[in-house]
Amino acid sequence: MNRLLALGASLAALTAATPALAQDMLITNAKVVIGDGSAPIDGASVLVRGGRVVAAGRNVAAPQGVPSMDAGGRWVTPGLFATITTLGLADVDAVDESNDSRAGGAPFSASLDAAQAINPTSQNILVHRAAGITRAASTTMPSGSIFGGQGAIIDLDGDANPVMQARAFQMVDLSEGGGRIAGGSRAAAHVLFRSALREAQALAGRSGIPGTTEITKGDKVMLGRFDAEALVPVVTGRQKLYVAVERAADIRAALALKAEFPRLDLVLVGVSEGWLVASEIAAAKVPVIANGLNDLPDTFQQLAATQSNVGRMKAAGVTVAINADAAQNPRRLPQTAGNLVALSRVPRASGLSWGEAFAAISSIPAAISGMGGKAGVLAPGALGDVVIWDGDPLEVGSVPTKVYISGVEQDLASHQSRLRDRYKTLDESARPKAFDW
Repeated sequence: MNRLLALGASLAALTAATPALAQDMLITNAKVVIGDGSAPIDGASVLVRGGRVVAAGRNVAAPQGVPSMDAGGRWVTPGLFATITTLGLADVDAVDESNDSRAGGAPFSASLDAAQAINPTSQNILVHRAAGITRAASTTMPSGSIFGGQGAIIDLDGDANPVMQARAFQMVDLSEGGGRIAGGSRAAAHVLFRSALREAQALAGRSGIPGTTEITKGDKVMLGRFDAEALVPVVTGRQKLYVAVERAADIRAALALKAEFPRLDLVLVGVSEGWLVASEIAAAKVPVIANGLNDLPDTFQQLAATQSNVGRMKAAGVTVAINADAAQNPRRLPQTAGNLVALSRVPRASGLSWGEAFAAISSIPAAISGMGGKAGVLAPGALGDVVIWDGDPLEVGSVPTKVYISGVEQDLASHQSRLRDRYKTLDESARPKAFDW
């Protein structure tokens, strides 16, 4: 019996690890969103073969033998790309045992590798897949050090191998939070940051067993040899550096790093006061990942926050992607993008067109993450991530009815949806008798 149980468990594990086959399909009579910033196309089609997009738009030829689906005029878009998330790293934020998004008590920082902690069966992944998010950038966050660690690019298809690219970028906090971590001042954060990069420059091209060199704060290790070695790809430009900054002065200080470390591949994150220095960001050709709904200051570093921030930066020529207001809940991305579309109709405000707003949660974050032309867009050769919606994707009441990742239809059920269905039709006559008082 034990052998039979073991055999059954092995077969079950093998089945779970075997990826589903991509479906060839032609979706017709759809309102197709390419995802590149252009307007939606009515009466269009999308052809996917072998897990990749072959064509999208009008006059798409129907190959013989490819199953066809009439969308009935519904919206069809590429999958959303969520960036700066903790997807796969936390199930219940308030329960430490299920939350791997911060490692404030660890002796390591820059060398932390989020890819090793991603859980493909996390309920957060299932919930966000059902919201139309097909790929994401997931990372641990700065806590014990200004460095958060190395983030990963993941897919949300739920198979055993969610990580598409490990160590895709490094996170560092040079904002108010980074100053607090480094010793109470942004000046301390910048000294620590420059010291770390210079240590990495000295290690570039070298290898060996990590030594004892370290930067400490009291009895707490701030930067050890493992961390310094992890920063070598950053200082040599082979790994993107995501810099968290909010106020205009901090943004300028981050941009100035390029003069001292010219090979840095910078991405600015947060950027609440970006509109004040938009021309400088555009001139530096540094992309931005900004919160589209940050319209009121809740800290001193956000005194000039305005919901027109994204629109003004876009108008100045800055490449802007949108992230949600919380790393653990990026399913709000369509709502955030939709608000920016509505803002474009408000007098003296700056928003985005519909196509620009959708691109800011699809193709642009994909491109910033190094997947330009491969994700977040329905273009020939792109991954076959396709979402069919029951309404305008940027309307708060719209939800996906079908989600495909690399041409494979996904199960949209999660613990949340099962609880909803259970209690929606609960037979209350079967309730146990309550206590008599």
